[in-house]
Amino acid sequence: MIGAGLLALAVAARPPLPLLSLAFPSSPTPNSAASSSPGPSAGLTQYVDPYIGTGFHGHVFLGANVPFGAVQLGPVNLSEGWDWCSGYHYSDSTIVGFSHTHLSGTGIGDLGDVAVMPTTGAVRVRKGTLKNPEQGFVSLFSHKEERVRPGYYSVRLKRYDIRAELTASPRVGFHQYTFPKSDAAHLVIDLQQGIGWDLATDTHIEKLNDSTLVGYRFSKGWAVKQRLYFAAVFSKPIKQFTSVQVTDSLGNTAPAATGNRIKGVVTFATLAGEKVKLKVGISPVSTANAQANIRAEIPGWNFEKVVAAADAAWNLELQKVRIQASDERKKTFYTALYHTMVAPSVFNDRNGDYWGTDEKVHKGAKFTNLTTFSLWDTYRAAHPLFTLLQPQRVNDMVSTMLAIYQQQGKLPVWHLMANETNCMVGYSAVPVVADAYLKGYKGFDANLAFEAMKATAMRDESGLKDVKALGFIPANSEVESVSKGLEYAVDDWCIAQMAKKMGKQVDYAYFSKRAKNYQNYFDKHVGFMRGRVSQTEWRTPFNPFASVHMKSDFTEGNAWQYTWLVPQDVEGLMALLGGEKRFTQKLDSLFVVQGNMGSEASPDISGLIGMYAHGNEPGHHITYLYSYAGQPWKTAEKVRFITENFYTTKPDGIIGNEDVGQMSSWHVFSTLGFYPLNPANGAYVFGSPSVDQAVITLAGGKTLTIEAKNNSLTNKYIQRVMRNGRPYTKSYITHQDLLQGGQLVFEMGPRPSPTWGVALADRPRSVMP
Repeated sequence: MIGAGLLALAVAARPPLPLLSLAFPSSPTPNSAASSSPGPSAGLTQYVDPYIGTGFHGHVFLGANVPFGAVQLGPVNLSEGWDWCSGYHYSDSTIVGFSHTHLSGTGIGDLGDVAVMPTTGAVRVRKGTLKNPEQGFVSLFSHKEERVRPGYYSVRLKRYDIRAELTASPRVGFHQYTFPKSDAAHLVIDLQQGIGWDLATDTHIEKLNDSTLVGYRFSKGWAVKQRLYFAAVFSKPIKQFTSVQVTDSLGNTAPAATGNRIKGVVTFATLAGEKVKLKVGISPVSTANAQANIRAEIPGWNFEKVVAAADAAWNLELQKVRIQASDERKKTFYTALYHTMVAPSVFNDRNGDYWGTDEKVHKGAKFTNLTTFSLWDTYRAAHPLFTLLQPQRVNDMVSTMLAIYQQQGKLPVWHLMANETNCMVGYSAVPVVADAYLKGYKGFDANLAFEAMKATAMRDESGLKDVKALGFIPANSEVESVSKGLEYAVDDWCIAQMAKKMGKQVDYAYFSKRAKNYQNYFDKHVGFMRGRVSQTEWRTPFNPFASVHMKSDFTEGNAWQYTWLVPQDVEGLMALLGGEKRFTQKLDSLFVVQGNMGSEASPDISGLIGMYAHGNEPGHHITYLYSYAGQPWKTAEKVRFITENFYTTKPDGIIGNEDVGQMSSWHVFSTLGFYPLNPANGAYVFGSPSVDQAVITLAGGKTLTIEAKNNSLTNKYIQRVMRNGRPYTKSYITHQDLLQGGQLVFEMGPRPSPTWGVALADRPRSVMP
């Protein structure tokens, strides 16, 4: 039995730790208990360290999954709180079960469905508390006895001397537990437990036959109406099964199969070293579909074979970009690329069935339905990255969004498990849909897509009624008015570009005008975007440093940070700020100015360089703005500093929330040397490649080879670019040019080039010719 004092000491709450102050090893020390795990891959998965981002405020998922899989099977700690949004934090040393669904990198916790906890001895169905761990089944563990790599996780539970191993297919979690000799070995199926805001509302479990349990878990949380069905198939006959409802806070129980605190317990005797295997299929539709998912994806019991298949699935995706760089750079790069493929995740069954936002079953869909769209984050770089590396999935993503529009009357905002959370500001599916269309994707109905974009923009909610009537959102009528208005302007610009290509001139003119609404939030007297009360009055008092979380005019930021959120019209922003010279002077100031954001600022505002906050997404394009003013060397300086210092191989190696792939997408692009500053104009701005060479596999079997000659920490400035053997003077490249493949050669040097990327004709522009 674990002493309460020992356990409390192990998981005591810790204050936030400054970046780069920790001294964690990049991987645990090998030990005899884990030495028999399936061997590491010789492929690119060897460079993925899933621990990166499990410390500090990274909030990443740790466990076993496959690319974009519905199942994310991993451990859940006893501790709760903001840094446990994924259920796991590196500072912790407790486990209360292995759940089949997780979020990765979010600022809110949810999911954690169908937790399995192996135990021995007296049956316990509660997880326990820090004060009284002995009353529950919680166990301590050590990182030294933990193994994790893409598609595989293992750990020894100290309390029970049980070794847990996990792997997964898209819709099935595969467990393998090595037990000690025991006459009372158990697998507890916990349907009450969730993560973060998640709360079970209706759950059920029953024994279907001598090897199978089935049930469901309905819950509410960030997504208010979640439903998940499951089937659990055991490798040995179920000799004894009980299910109970926890009836009070003391842990008393009563026999029950249905309730909101249901626990199922499978009990059996085990020999020393006996392996008990469990396959858990999940479905948004039915237990029958969950069983069918198991039969289709993992029909046998060869655990090592499934581990190898998961590893191969990850290698297939990772090898789309093969880089030559130091081992440390390979680790940050391939871990980042891995993080971009946790979500959006599959949300349908093998037969195509899925549960829609309209609370209906949709049968046999012709596209792969998906969930977990963190669009306010991911429209900036993650989705543009998908258009390069995941062409077969882009159409599925857009088709999912259009189906959501047909079911709920608007495109998704922040969609989770067939629920609209309406989290964050803007209608950020619009840039994703427009970008796919403008880049030539044809696997969806373009007319429906435009209809969906326009209908979403023409609603009256969230300040849009004022946008249509006034051109701005009065600050005294809507919280976060400036951030909403600026995001709407980005989205409206994207609608205008799609309208233009489709020949819809009236819509093009209307949304082009709305795209200029950012100008209505700029106060030329103070030189910042700020809250506007009326045509003649600004909100006072005004402090460009102040940030009040969810109560002010800005979303997770301040005026210093949001003044730059005009990626759709950098030339117009430059004019507002007084021309090119004033623009660059103010941009320089952003990276050095110091000020107090106040005690109510969001913890998401991290990774500060002056007032630039790399840990939060609205600023991710800012370092690349210099190239619009003919100063690409300043972009190179900032980008290289960030790639070297804000992405490391330690558990605290991501400077802010991963945000469902966006933080990592920035790193992937920037490491390769370019970035989509404008999310839908089809151009990538060059920065400072930090690899010696990269070979990118593109659609149609073409490849793009990127080479950075004389590249080093000091040689971070681009001197000259050659494309397919010819001088390339522009400081950007278009998507269509990239898709042609070929060779890009960057010649790097220790000092800024006085000529490359400086001429007006060579600079990026908001509307590509």
